[in-house]
Amino acid sequence: MRIISGKLKGKSMFFLKNSVTRPLKDSVKENIFNILKHSNLINTSIEGADILDLYSGIGSFGIECISRGAKKVTFAEQDKNALSILKKNLIKLSIINDTEIFNGKIENIFKIDRKEKYDIFFLDPPFSDNEFIYYLNSIKKSRIYKNKHIIIIHREKGSDDLLEDFMNILITKQYGRSKIIFGIFN
Repeated sequence: MRIISGKLKGKSMFFLKNSVTRPLKDSVKENIFNILKHSNLINTSIEGADILDLYSGIGSFGIECISRGAKKVTFAEQDKNALSILKKNLIKLSIINDTEIFNGKIENIFKIDRKEKYDIFFLDPPFSDNEFIYYLNSIKKSRIYKNKHIIIIHREKGSDDLLEDFMNILITKQYGRSKIIFGIFN
């Protein structure tokens, strides 16, 4: 697994293969970043952005963001094996100072009085997990998003998550088994 673009382009990352996590495929990741950069429907730039990466796994999305100029990425992951690999990646790539790591159940991140506001939210829950909708609602209620924010959700292509209750969907794309949803809070 390699970083696609930016200051860390071509550098490899450690990855984890198990039944709990599934790394974001490079082709899907590249398409996400192309849409972020080139879509006229999205007003958020990665450069200088504060990013909240929920269900971060080994950190491939957030690390790619740092490589492309993000200011800071907050990673949230509860799986101890994935968290160990994430930390190894951040140390190996010398970017740990550009990050914050939240270890624990994702709902606990919203129990902390967070002063930060984020530009980009990336949610990549297990395909069978629907609790992420609760976290979307928590983000919306806590207003930890900036005016020009974007929410990116990675789901299975057949999923029907009724996201319209929480956000305005701007773009939906399918890549093989993956469905990528871009939206903003309404």
